[in-house]
Amino acid sequence: MYQAFYRKYRPRIFGDVAGQEHITETLRRQMVTGRLSHAYLFVGTRGTGKTTCAKILSRAVNCLDPSDGEPCNKCASCVGIEDGSILDVLELDAASNNSVDNVRALRDEAIYTPATVKKRVYIIDEVHMLSMSAFNALLKILEEPPEHILFILATTELHKVPATIQGRCQKFSFRRLSPDVLESRLKLIASKEALTLTDEAAEKLSFLADGSMRDGISLLDQCATGDVVDLAQVLETLGLAGNLEVYNLIDAVAKRETITALSLLDDFYSDGRDMGSLLGEMATHIRDLLIFKLSPDSGLLTSGSSRQILTAISGIISTERLFYCLDVLKTAITGMPRGGSSKLSVEMCIIRMCDESLSDSTEALLSRISRLESEPLSASVNAPTPTIELAEEIVAEVITEAEVVTDVVERVLTDVVSTFVEDVPEASIKDEKQGFWSEVLEQLKSDPPLYALLSDSTKVKARQEDNLLIITVADNFTANVIESEFSGPIKEAAAKVQDIDFIIRVEVGKVDTEEKEHSRLDSLSAFDIVSFE
Repeated sequence: MYQAFYRKYRPRIFGDVAGQEHITETLRRQMVTGRLSHAYLFVGTRGTGKTTCAKILSRAVNCLDPSDGEPCNKCASCVGIEDGSILDVLELDAASNNSVDNVRALRDEAIYTPATVKKRVYIIDEVHMLSMSAFNALLKILEEPPEHILFILATTELHKVPATIQGRCQKFSFRRLSPDVLESRLKLIASKEALTLTDEAAEKLSFLADGSMRDGISLLDQCATGDVVDLAQVLETLGLAGNLEVYNLIDAVAKRETITALSLLDDFYSDGRDMGSLLGEMATHIRDLLIFKLSPDSGLLTSGSSRQILTAISGIISTERLFYCLDVLKTAITGMPRGGSSKLSVEMCIIRMCDESLSDSTEALLSRISRLESEPLSASVNAPTPTIELAEEIVAEVITEAEVVTDVVERVLTDVVSTFVEDVPEASIKDEKQGFWSEVLEQLKSDPPLYALLSDSTKVKARQEDNLLIITVADNFTANVIESEFSGPIKEAAAKVQDIDFIIRVEVGKVDTEEKEHSRLDSLSAFDIVSFE
């Protein structure tokens, strides 16, 4: 029966685990000195060796003939644990056994001593999937375990594991595997399988594995359809485009050649290339262009591109535009699973990258400003004498950009002003400025009770609308008193001020204090937003 490469070549001793020497050496020394913990917590991304180390440790603690902390893999205990015939070593998947009843059953049987081996070992994979009640049930036995129990917990999401659980375990963090480690292991497996793996293919597979040994070996297994695995075979099998083809597409985008870029995209689509993978490759290469532009000698480049290509393209595209392209790609990659047509989504992404004016984002605006700043210089280089038409075109674009910024600023100021003054009646401000009501009150000073009532600004406000004098008061009692007893004197006083036969109307409503209105206006004036002379 055929066995997948990642299962066939799973390490069986600590010394075979690649790239995790800081963990394997510690575990091996603990085995030699006999200072084993009762619980371990293995943390790391997928395919970095967590479950593999857990299985090796489960055999090492029960091995009848260990050698320098390593299991012999030949004795009855090692063989029985490997083939699953020894039931005292259990591997549980917390994703499907995450209830409190599952953990209680485990806890109840854990008190019994093992039947055929030294220690009863529980390997709980993806432990972060346990429910909170299940974690609470596990907590007590982790705190005071029997001598014959060993727990090995593995997780990819440490933040979901309660601190009470973490504090009772020895925690080991598994690193992402470097490309060199991945290439070395892939070439070793290829040689054992009588495959010829080229350097370019090994480099591409290690890059696609993204630090995961299992992913890298699985990709090699998928591409091993013949005796030779080269870069062309990898690209063809995985539906990827080569570096040169992707850079041709990026070069067309950098030169704003929309039709050329769409034609290249159509070629990729016709060849069966995966559109999501294409966007991912473009994002990787543009990221490398950005890193190269910022620091040409940086060791952070990941795509294995030649310096000649990076130098050529980085010379015709600005840093601001690279940021804009990465922002557009990020949005397109995020939205692709929800889109109806992957090709249409990528075409829209390409068109936006070629023409920043189609986007109103901050990155697009910065890219367009950067282009305007660089165009006069390029015009002087390419043409001996700048033309009037070119100057007019540049000025027009600058004005357009300025209008966009001005429009945004005006909208913000309008919103701020409206927030402060929306509760202040416009007519009230106008009337206060003209002093009409103040002059009416001066005429009524000869009637002290009436003057005292109407001059209280916390209870009475007045405004004029043509020949209508509207008096707003805070309560019904005051309104009834003014309407029944004082409407005549008020009408006479108003007529003396403006020589108009006024109609008096009394309303009950909200009356803001004069101090509140002035404090709002003063606040606006202090920030130079509005000015009241």
